[in-house]
Formats: sequence, C-alpha cells, structure tokens
Amino acid sequence: MFENLKTPSYVCFEELLEKNLKLLSDVKAQSGAKILLALKGFSFYHLEPLVSKYLDGCCASGLWEAKLSAEKFKGETHTYSPAFKEEEIDEILSLSHHVVFNSFAQWEKYKDKALGQTSCGLRINPEVSCAPVELYNPCGLYSRFGVTQKEFDEKLLEGLEGLHFHALCEQGADALEIVLEAVEAKFGKYIHQMKWVNFGGGHHITKAGYDVEKLISLIRKFRAKYDVEVYLEPGEAIGWEVGVLVARVQDIIQNGMPVAILDASAEAHMPDTLAMPYRAQVRGAGLRGEKAYTYKLTGNSCLSGDIMGDYSFDAPLKVGDVVIFEDQIHYTIVKNTTFNGIQLPSLAVVKKEGILKVVKEFSYEDYRDRN
Repeated sequence: MFENLKTPSYVCFEELLEKNLKLLSDVKAQSGAKILLALKGFSFYHLEPLVSKYLDGCCASGLWEAKLSAEKFKGETHTYSPAFKEEEIDEILSLSHHVVFNSFAQWEKYKDKALGQTSCGLRINPEVSCAPVELYNPCGLYSRFGVTQKEFDEKLLEGLEGLHFHALCEQGADALEIVLEAVEAKFGKYIHQMKWVNFGGGHHITKAGYDVEKLISLIRKFRAKYDVEVYLEPGEAIGWEVGVLVARVQDIIQNGMPVAILDASAEAHMPDTLAMPYRAQVRGAGLRGEKAYTYKLTGNSCLSGDIMGDYSFDAPLKVGDVVIFEDQIHYTIVKNTTFNGIQLPSLAVVKKEGILKVVKEFSYEDYRDRN
C-alpha cells in the first residue's frame, strides 16, 4: 500500500478511527456524559466529518484551537488556558460554549466580560494523580494547573457554572476512581452548586483492557449524586492505534553495528518517544537480537539524540525500504516541528474503501514562513 507513498507521511485509517469513535459514542449513550475531542492530542481536521458524527465537539487550549474547533468541527467548543491574554479573551469568549479559568484571579479579571457570553467554569486541582511520568502529571508538586483546596475561595463562586479537573495521563477507570474520591472529598460541597463538571482528559478508553463498564458506572453515579452534566475530553483515546508514520531508509552506515538513517525524525516527528519516553513499535520488527538482523534506527537531523532505538528484522534492510512506525497519529502531528529544516510529513488517509488519499503536503515555504 505504501510503496509509492511520498515519505515521511502520517497515514490515518478511517475504519480504525471510526471504531474508536463508536466506542466513545457507546460510552456517551450509556453514561449520559458528553465527550469532546481534545485538539491538543488530535487535530486532524480533514477527518472532521467522522469526528463530528460521534462526538459533541472539541476542547481547546487557547485562541487558535478554539478557532479551529469553530471553523472545522461541529458541536461545542470548550476553552481552557492556564492564563488568557487580554488581546485574545474577547474572541475566545465569542467562540466558546464553555470557558474554564485557571485561577480566581483570572476569573475576577475577565468575569464581567464573560458573564452572559458563555458558561464559565473554574479548574480545580485535587492534588491527586496516578500519572506514570512526572513530566505529564498535571497535579504534581508546584503544578500551575488549577486551584487547590487551600487556595479555594467559595466567596468568589458567584457566576461560575462548572468545575474542571484533569489528573490522568493515558490511564484507566481505576485511576479515575481514585481521583474522583479526592475531588469529592475536597470540593464535593461546591459541586451541588454547579451545572456541569468536566473530568478532563487522559482517559485511555479505547485501549484494549480498559474497564469501560466501570467508567460508565462512575459517571452515572456522579451525575445522579450531584445532578450535573459530565464532560470528558480525551485526546489519545480518539487517535489511539488509528494510524502510522511511514518512513524510508536513506542510508545505512557501520559504527559498531548497522545504523539506518531514515527520512523521519524522532525529535521532529515523534517527540513523545524522547520526552515520555517510550519505544515506538515498528511493523515487522523485534527487539535487539530477537530477529536475524539488528539496526539502530535514526533520524535525519543533526541532533545526536535523534534515535528511535534498536530494532531487529527477518531480512536485511536496504536503502529505499519502507519502515512503518505504529500508532503515530495522536500527539505527533500536533507537536511536529521543522527543527533543522526537516520536512514536515505529509498527511494521508486510508478511506474505508481501502483507497489511500494524500490530503496535505508541506513545502519549503511552510518552513520558511515559520521564521
């Protein structure tokens, strides 16, 4: 399928995306919750018709994502930012169905403008998280996200209609249950005053083994107890295992072992593999020494650490061979850079009929005009 595809390219499979969306739609139907696409994780707007068919809208982290939601997606737009800028707040308020403020200071600053324009909420910090990596822990020590119980001022709640928390990172319903216990213990007496509560993102709902029934039960109980609307805003759950990054071998050198240089970059195209960090799976490959031929796969930038890792193959790699990195749609396209002048990967979709269609290609001008 990829023999004639220009590389590097991200390829998303519509059928796999729809499978995830259908599962999320079932969660909505059985729990009564609304589910939003977190654009920070998956903003592939060429697939908007599918996303909008099953989800309730998008959550944004600032003006540009709010504009993308309003322009390209159907449904609600919910916007949260650690700190809104004065020159952007009017447009954000005009675009957003919900706006969540990160502190009472931000709420007080923009309250008069916001009231009557949108449903206003406050982000809270339950100070409990099961995030597996501290870099991705929104409730860690000295976190800038949300109001802690100690800093909470109930005298300033007038006009606020919702509370928002985000404490998960690619985690299951058991982790959510722990977080909900903390939220209720610290902020439960205020929830009864609200119209909605947003459970944030990090819910790994579409990952194999996720306890969907437990999630549904937790949401139902919460809604019944507090009589509020519940929102979830996953990112990776939408794009989980729906596509690949396709690269080609450009050269193979010897330096203690065979080193394959690809036209893709871990630094520029798969940044979470270095930051998280985690090992990306390569189609048909095994661990070092597991198969007959082992190579160090590397990127084509000048960064010494632009390395995907050691992978083994049944047959020797050759210049021009395709290398397919699995599950490279969520938190990749949104984080791409043109570091070192590395080309941005093209965007392609495999339609449900099996037809491969390139929907976006990038040029030198895209690199030039960012500077």
